Amino acid sequence: MGLLGAVELAPNLFFAFAFGAWADRRASRRAILIGADLGRAALLLGIPLASLLGVLTMPILYVAAFLTGTLGTLFMVSEQTVFTSLVKPAEYVEANSLLIGSRSVSIVGGKTLGGLLVAALTAPVAIAVDALTFLLSALFVRRAEVPEPPAAPPDSDLAAGIRFIRRTPLLRASLFGTATFNLFNTAFWALLVLFATRELGLGSGAIGIALGVGALGSILGTVWAKRLNARIGLGKALILSFVIAPLPLLLVPLASGPPAVSWVLLTAAEFGSGVGVMILEVGLASLQAAVIPDALRSRVWGAILFVNWGIRPLGALGGGLLAASIGLRPTMWIAAIGGIAGVLWLLPSRMSRVRGVSEDGLAVDPPVVEPEDAPRVPVEV
Repeated sequence: MGLLGAVELAPNLFFAFAFGAWADRRASRRAILIGADLGRAALLLGIPLASLLGVLTMPILYVAAFLTGTLGTLFMVSEQTVFTSLVKPAEYVEANSLLIGSRSVSIVGGKTLGGLLVAALTAPVAIAVDALTFLLSALFVRRAEVPEPPAAPPDSDLAAGIRFIRRTPLLRASLFGTATFNLFNTAFWALLVLFATRELGLGSGAIGIALGVGALGSILGTVWAKRLNARIGLGKALILSFVIAPLPLLLVPLASGPPAVSWVLLTAAEFGSGVGVMILEVGLASLQAAVIPDALRSRVWGAILFVNWGIRPLGALGGGLLAASIGLRPTMWIAAIGGIAGVLWLLPSRMSRVRGVSEDGLAVDPPVVEPEDAPRVPVEV
């Protein structure tokens, strides 16, 4: 199962850069989204068909996972261009709160529905239902008819997205901060169930309830993100979220004693971290949408996906090796504390001066004066 999950994530490392450049050169990114949805629906429908014919094997599942992951990567590098074509800059935070909030609800509901379908109708039927949801997604995306920005030239530079990140301090700081958080957070999550069972004495039911409460925190986090951004500003809310997301996780290695007490601490940690992660995601998505120009959007997103998803296997592997060397609890302490280090990338930047997003781009105190031929959003901030 671990290998199957890794195979599905691998295309982010292999293809994110190339897909970003390819998508930027296409006239319609909306068509890419529709094609990616239809392709995933066809691949997933092939699994119950193979089961029905009695030919379903693990190699078939590996191929299906890799190809669906490939189309998922293509979808992700293209969707931000469609998003910014649909939404006005001043509405980025609110729109991202709705999008990420609905995604959180769908993840919670989808896992529950998937379990019920597997129990009642078998796994192949559950996969067939999953395939139908991609058909519905393609139908909804097809209805979103909006004018898209012009395509990039056919000879557009593959590395332009990396260079843009490098010369945009706010984007660079947020990416390094996220990569640091993901490195340690992935190590934490890779060991969480093992730690909860061996060190805290919790059963699968108790762990499942704790994770479910954490999912509720994620949903509430998307609701509170808009209010927090309006109250203290986008930049300060983003900095705060880099602390709120990992800080509650310190309760997990702190837990000891009766299993009931440990369960309360684990549940509180998951809830608090879920809130922080969603505030972080809404803020990051809004900042990136405002800063990245349309002509480079898919290429920059390809670079972001490469870094953010590429760092996760390193975190999981490093966490396992460290736990084997020094033990589970010390490793959980290191992973929880290390996640907080992500905020250190943002503190030297001007992130705290970002008030929000206006129709002209980022609103920064004090404002940055740009030359007339500069992109529509200040990149020197």
